[in-house]
Amino acid sequence: MNEAETRAELIDPALKVAGWGVIGASRIRREVIAPGRLQGGGRRGQSDIADYVLIYKGQKLAVIEAKKRSLSATEGLAQAKRYAERLQARFAYSTNGDGIYRVDLATGEEGPVESYPTPEELWVETFAEQNVWRERFGAVPFEDKGGFWEPRYYQHNAITQALEAIADGRDRVLLTLATGTGKTAIAFQITWKLFHARWSRSAQASGEPGRRPRILFLADRNILANQAFNDFSAFPQDALVRIDPETIRKRGRVPKNGSIFFTIFQTFMTGRDKNGDPAPNFGDYPPDFFDFIVIDECHRGGANDESNWRGILEYFSPAVQLGLTATPKRDHNADTYAYFGDPVYVYSLKEGINDGYLTPFKVRQIATTVDDYVYTSDDDVVEGEIEEGKRYTETDFNRVIEIEAREKYRVRVFMDQIDQREKTIVFCATQEHALAVRDLVNQMKASKDPHYCERVTADDGAEGERFLKQFQDNEKTIPTILTTSQKLSTGVDARNVRNIVLMRPVNSMIEFKQIIGRGTRLFDGKDYFTIYDFVRAHEHFNDPEWDGDPIPPEPCEQCGETPCKCAVEPPKPCPVCEQRPCICEKKPPEPCPECGQRPCVCQKKKKVKVKLADGKERTIQHMTATSFWSPDGKPMSAAEFIHRLYGDLPEWFADEEKLRDIWSKPDTRKKLLESLEEKGYGLEQLKEIGKMIEAENSDIYDVLAFIAFNQPPISRSERVAAHAEEIYSHLSNYRQHEFLEFVLGHYVARGVTELDPEKLPQLIELKYHTVRDAVRELGPVGSIREVFVGFQKELY
Repeated sequence: MNEAETRAELIDPALKVAGWGVIGASRIRREVIAPGRLQGGGRRGQSDIADYVLIYKGQKLAVIEAKKRSLSATEGLAQAKRYAERLQARFAYSTNGDGIYRVDLATGEEGPVESYPTPEELWVETFAEQNVWRERFGAVPFEDKGGFWEPRYYQHNAITQALEAIADGRDRVLLTLATGTGKTAIAFQITWKLFHARWSRSAQASGEPGRRPRILFLADRNILANQAFNDFSAFPQDALVRIDPETIRKRGRVPKNGSIFFTIFQTFMTGRDKNGDPAPNFGDYPPDFFDFIVIDECHRGGANDESNWRGILEYFSPAVQLGLTATPKRDHNADTYAYFGDPVYVYSLKEGINDGYLTPFKVRQIATTVDDYVYTSDDDVVEGEIEEGKRYTETDFNRVIEIEAREKYRVRVFMDQIDQREKTIVFCATQEHALAVRDLVNQMKASKDPHYCERVTADDGAEGERFLKQFQDNEKTIPTILTTSQKLSTGVDARNVRNIVLMRPVNSMIEFKQIIGRGTRLFDGKDYFTIYDFVRAHEHFNDPEWDGDPIPPEPCEQCGETPCKCAVEPPKPCPVCEQRPCICEKKPPEPCPECGQRPCVCQKKKKVKVKLADGKERTIQHMTATSFWSPDGKPMSAAEFIHRLYGDLPEWFADEEKLRDIWSKPDTRKKLLESLEEKGYGLEQLKEIGKMIEAENSDIYDVLAFIAFNQPPISRSERVAAHAEEIYSHLSNYRQHEFLEFVLGHYVARGVTELDPEKLPQLIELKYHTVRDAVRELGPVGSIREVFVGFQKELY
């Protein structure tokens, strides 16, 4: 018999005799646990499918893995155990139709059995201690929305574990599931079972069903409360109540008639008493009014000791409170976990992606030459007062300083990289910044539609909500891009979002995961979504345990490297006034006195060019935002720095031979670097000059030789290859050869600082772990140091 015949002729009849019925009946089914990770081109990884899942009183009790009759009865045991663990079923069975082998995952007991137990026998084995509310909850079937909804395995687990905690009498329950996994649907099904089982706090105490429970769904944004209100539409209409300021104002009181209430924290925190004085609206309800409270996105402050929202939860402390969060326990949200306790169930973004229930993601980190800025005298201040010497970083841009050309350039970068037909959300620093980015996108778009890009922020009110609803409609393509600041970091259930653009710092891991969740939802033809990261947020919040690794980026089309190593051109000056930022509107430029054109066409400045005394010209690409400083603390432009450096270098060495002699000895090289730094030519500044002359992978020696003597730089790896024969010819044994190869590898990777004698102990530990081991291989410490210092003369 093959597997299908074994199942039909041997396994199915045996299960029917035991009282489980047949496949498809309410007590037994074949279950697709996970469809498999999206791999692109409509393909998926291998799916996990359990042959039989035994279900009784709403609980998944066992998994059976079947194999064809000719194989051993335990051939499928590993699969059965893996599937049972994922489904949180206690028992795993493996069978070939003739033999049956069982494992109890709770006790570890295993062995062959003669037959399958009856549903009641398996129930008693699974739950030694009976609980009346467990059975009552199990007797209420899921609301399947007319046959169109069935819980995914992790949703079933979350619902079951939350109800189990409630049945056991816990009053604080936490569920942690990644964004896009259906937390609202989970909350709905929990509420559905509580409502129809007639559970309440008083019923919990008595053990007998009573009145319908009063349940509160508490969110932090109207869009989330409205979304939940709509998702709960299967309940009787008179059971649902929306608590909002308009309703309270019209009635003159808070609504109390109903079973399931929806509101936001802000509505509950505001209000007035009978005398017109400020008083929170939640105080109009008795503390024991609600039996059950669902706190959506509870990590956003609902359990924070310093938050006013915490006062609501403490006021309604008699209620059982269920917190829903999309972020694991980290330092940023420790208070949430302290308040609710450990989650009864966790389902991570990594699991969702690997199972195929969430969309994988790619990260494109984009660095530009204006990621930070220090004012120098050759820049013009259009308006306001600028701090001389201050380094403006990402947290300052679009809050305390604006450089229009910078934002225009960034928008052009991502507009050139995305498919402009794909739905995209751009996160900006402020609402004003979101407005500016919206305008720039619409100026650069290929589309002719005037609503191609719209801003959705708090200031946009009802109009912004209208744009958001159109964006969420998967049948509509306009608007295609939304710009926002904070508003869309949660609550946007738009399944076809393909791009997330980060143009502002993300300082909270919680917020980062929420933002990324905007792209994780599945949609037909969507194999992945892309994060365009201008602020290195993904690097800062890398969380492999929870998020997993992104899809490896494709090599750059130009340089072929991953990540891209292409030089990023700086924003171009205004074509009219040639200033960055543009000053045309403030002060129109005068025509050039030579060519009479505006802008001038006879002296276009594309690069910083420095005329040197030896009559040779150095061309430095102005590709960096790093500032340079004079000894008196004044910031300089790159051009000023180069001029000054060239004039000062003869103070330390007159010719290239003298530089080579100084540089080849660690002690004199160190003194030179210290002396250069005292004059304002620090190591970091010299490295930046190296980038400008396309010598980023060269030695600092090459940078100095280029500036002083017009000597073309070579890379560190080329230097090692050119002098390898001389370096190794003086060594006495292959172990020294091996050690120097290790040292030179570090030199090539990290630069000349690896050749400082102070680095020697660290290099020895990396290579040999202990000095004793190094001495055993290389000889006395003095000899090792001699080899380390001696080869450097040959290197230069």
